Amino acid sequence: MILLAGPCVIESEESIFKIAKSLERYQNDPRFDFYFKSSFDKANRTSLDSYRGPGIEEGLRILQKVKDDFGYKIVTDVHESYQVPIAAEVVDMIQIPAFLCRQTDLLVAAGKTDKIVNIKKGQFMTPGDMQYSVMKVLKTRGCDELSFEASQKHGVLLCERGSSFGYGNLVVDMRSLVIMRQFAPVIFDATHSVQMPGTGTGKTGGDSSMVPHLARAAAAVGVDGFFFETHFDPICALSDGPNMLKLEQLEALSETLLQINSVKGN
Repeated sequence: MILLAGPCVIESEESIFKIAKSLERYQNDPRFDFYFKSSFDKANRTSLDSYRGPGIEEGLRILQKVKDDFGYKIVTDVHESYQVPIAAEVVDMIQIPAFLCRQTDLLVAAGKTDKIVNIKKGQFMTPGDMQYSVMKVLKTRGCDELSFEASQKHGVLLCERGSSFGYGNLVVDMRSLVIMRQFAPVIFDATHSVQMPGTGTGKTGGDSSMVPHLARAAAAVGVDGFFFETHFDPICALSDGPNMLKLEQLEALSETLLQINSVKGN
């Protein structure tokens, strides 16, 4: 099972290493294909006053240190095309944010690297239309075939993170997991799927109590991996605290997901 986990944004080198240390069990467990996730910049924060991160140079320095010290594979977001080759010097997986999932230049830049590309489905996108985002990367890599097998071979993933449901809420249509899995392996982002955007406070809200329920449902439908933002104290997190899991919650939940996968044979 592919597992992407870590804090939303790099808050400090000290906090990153504290969280990284707590995730060692997944690196050492052969049942997981583990990637440590954190962002050097959150370029789509609601308010200009919100914390964005340390920036690309300092952020990648810290992620490289995590990689060197723990042996983790690394995944991080990119927001502009120029960031892609710079990030690719450190990371093993490039993540395309949901709001940018149709940005052709960004997808093509990611496709020109030799890294896995994880494309998050926009909250505004139908699952069927994500095939075109996949093809932008595949064609850049010399592949004209759209299929699960082609994407798996060429390192393209799709990530479900909920769809806009009126104002200030998201909903996960479990059919989207089945539809998108026709085009590429699918990662289910259980923590962003419980966000409550547009609360009028300048910050995105969320309900992390719903994370285990959605994750178990996705495992039952059938996915190839999971994305969990996690923190030792989500209440104090500088970004996405309301939807993040505590580190100790992730351990029990991940075991449950493996059991469901075992029953289904996924």
